[in-house]
Amino acid sequence: MAIHSMFASLTANILGVQDWVIVGLVVVVVFFGGKKLPELAKGFGQGLKEFKKAVHDNTEEETTAAAPKPPSPPSGNGSS
Repeated sequence: MAIHSMFASLTANILGVQDWVIVGLVVVVVFFGGKKLPELAKGFGQGLKEFKKAVHDNTEEETTAAAPKPPSPPSGNGSS
């Protein structure tokens, strides 16, 4: 059995997903402190908002570019 799979099975049995989230939050608070946490969350939220906007704009451009353009009407000046 590979070491990676042994470690994964060991940690999965000891700590669940919720436990890892709590451990991660504690580590963030310890490294950055309680006063810096709202500022980090605000920056993360703004970054996520910009990312979603960019993805939406990119998808919108692709659908506009992929849509066939209607043919332009023939320029008829009335003389044949």
